[in-house]
Amino acid sequence: MKLLMRKIAVMMVAIMTFGFYVPPGLHTDVEAEDNKNELSHSDVNTETETASVLEVLEVHDPEVTAREEDPLFLLTDQAKEQTLMKLGPRITSQLDENFMDTILLNIEDTLESLIAEMPEEEYAYLNITESPADGFGEKIFHIYNARTNEDLIRFHVRRDHRPWEGYWFNFHYHINDDNFEGHHEIGEIFWDKNMPPKWMA
Repeated sequence: MKLLMRKIAVMMVAIMTFGFYVPPGLHTDVEAEDNKNELSHSDVNTETETASVLEVLEVHDPEVTAREEDPLFLLTDQAKEQTLMKLGPRITSQLDENFMDTILLNIEDTLESLIAEMPEEEYAYLNITESPADGFGEKIFHIYNARTNEDLIRFHVRRDHRPWEGYWFNFHYHINDDNFEGHHEIGEIFWDKNMPPKWMA
C-alpha cells in the first residue's frame, strides 16, 4: 500500500511540475539503468584508453625502435633470410641444428665485424641483395653501397665433392679490398655421400 501511495505521489508531483522536478531520493528503475550503462560505458572507455596507451608504449619503446632501425640489425636479419632461401626447403629440412647454431651465427658475426671496419657515415647506404643464385650458383647475397651501387662483401656457398667423404657445403665470403679474389672461410657443413638438391629447390 505504501508503494502504491508513493507512486501516486510521484505522478502527482510530475503532473504538477510538468516533469521538471523530481523529489530527491526518488529514483526510478530507468535512472538506475542509465547510471549502470554510463558506468559500463566509462569502464569500456577506460579499457580502450589503457589498451591504446599500451600500444603506443609498445610501438614507441625506444629499445625496440632503435633495434629495428639499426642498419646492422636489419642487414643481419635479412642475411639469415637470404641464406635460408638460398638453401631451399629440401636442403634446410634435412640439416641439423649445427647449421642454425654455427653457420648462421658465423655469417652474422662476420657481417658485424666487417661492417664495424667501415666508416659510420656509410652505414645508412648499406643494402643487401635479394636474389640468391639458384641451381648450382654460389651467390647467397651481396652487401653493397646503395649510393654508389658498388659491391662491398659477397657471401657465397660452394658444393665440394670430396672423394670417399661425400658432399660438403662451404660457406665463405669475398671482399672488394682485394677485388673479391680472396676466399675467406665462414664454415662448412657435411651433406651426404649423395649429391644434394639444387639450390632453392
